[in-house]
Amino acid sequence: MKFQRTKPILFLITFIFSIGLVACNTSSSDSPTALPEPTQEPTEPAPTEQVASPVPLPTDTPAPIYEEFYTEDFTGDTSQWTYFLVDANRPAPLRVDEDFGTLFVGAKDERYLFKLESEGQWAYVTYGAFEYKNVRLDVVADNRGVNKNSVSLICRYTDTGWYEFNIANNGLYNIYYAQVLDNNKMVYHPIKNGGANKIKSGKEVNEYSIICEEKTLTLYVNGDERISFEENDYALREGKIGVGVSSFDILPVEVEIDTIIISQPK
Repeated sequence: MKFQRTKPILFLITFIFSIGLVACNTSSSDSPTALPEPTQEPTEPAPTEQVASPVPLPTDTPAPIYEEFYTEDFTGDTSQWTYFLVDANRPAPLRVDEDFGTLFVGAKDERYLFKLESEGQWAYVTYGAFEYKNVRLDVVADNRGVNKNSVSLICRYTDTGWYEFNIANNGLYNIYYAQVLDNNKMVYHPIKNGGANKIKSGKEVNEYSIICEEKTLTLYVNGDERISFEENDYALREGKIGVGVSSFDILPVEVEIDTIIISQPK
């Protein structure tokens, strides 16, 4: 009977020991463990679509090409034709930097218009692209205003003076050396003068021509040679060409220049 009583005790001890082992294993497995940081496979960047670069536009506009001898009909670029003004209302005519009175001088409707609405306005326009030693100038002028005015053709223009062929509606012409003094006062030195019965008075179209060749100056009115002579007093060598229109005491003066032909003397 003594032997049988010890078996339950041994069983109890064995059971308690087993429970302790299970508890230890459970505690050990529940403790947190550090997880390895996730790694990412290196990836190549996705290919980008190649976009063609736009062709750059030119930033510089090609400079216009100007002709030395040609017919100007005022249908294209007229930026080389620039004007200046002489005030003839003073004791001595004065070249002025600013306009006075009322006037319009410029290209309009494929013509070059001189519209002078105040007295004593002597307006000139010159072609600035070239200077000429020997040149012929043919101008077609349409008088659309009063009959009292004059049209001028000039050659060998510089800032200090020029030759001026002045043709008036009253049938007279004058040839001057127009001198610019240091104070911008003008002195018109007379060289030659005379009459031209070929001038058409009133609202008519006239063609005036001059030739400046070496020392010889020549004037034509509607195809008729009025005068040709050697000029030795001032002996201007070269310069620009141009035209002018003058108002006096009857207004308004309106002259349209249809064409200007710049050519070499033949």
